[in-house]
Amino acid sequence: MAVQKSTQPAPAKPAPDSTRRSEKSRRAIYDAALALVVEVGYPKTTIEGIAARAGVGKQTIYRWWSSKADVLMEAFLDLAERSVQEAGSVPYAFPDTGDLAADIKAVLRATVDELRDPRFEAPSRALAAEGVVNEQLGRELVAKLMQPSLDLYIDRLRAAQAAGQVRPDIDPRIALEFFISPLAQRWLQHTGPISHEYTDTLVDYALHGLAPR
Repeated sequence: MAVQKSTQPAPAKPAPDSTRRSEKSRRAIYDAALALVVEVGYPKTTIEGIAARAGVGKQTIYRWWSSKADVLMEAFLDLAERSVQEAGSVPYAFPDTGDLAADIKAVLRATVDELRDPRFEAPSRALAAEGVVNEQLGRELVAKLMQPSLDLYIDRLRAAQAAGQVRPDIDPRIALEFFISPLAQRWLQHTGPISHEYTDTLVDYALHGLAPR
């Protein structure tokens, strides 16, 4: 007796998860961009190079980003977020022990450690340099990378004002520059080494002034 073929349709194969595929590609692009900036420097990093390193088509990158600077900035933000998660830290947290000097010194020491971390140094410098000549990118860098941290300095200084530890007439937004601007300049322009001792001294000078006591 002849065997009749089943008329039931074969079970459909599950559709590929485009979300998972996109996330895998995005992660590969992040890793490629960060690695290339470390290995060959920002000027020699290209969209084509990132695509080849990530194993994706160039059109995939342009679908999500308009330039290599945009890719690098997003990759850097992702790196910072992952580092916080790995360390089990709270993102954008500023200590308030009641000792203003100790709190600012602790934050600046952590900043020094990050600036000297090879994973962060090359992309940080690349973004900072590009932000100088690309005004739009520079504004995005301030808004996405710097402003959350600046706001925490402002809040901590205002708390110190309320506690009578800082003059009530100072502008916290200007005052915070005594701590972070010298560090940024020394790091960017290689005018001197950065260390915990250096940032501790910045805090002491800023809070106590230069005149004899």
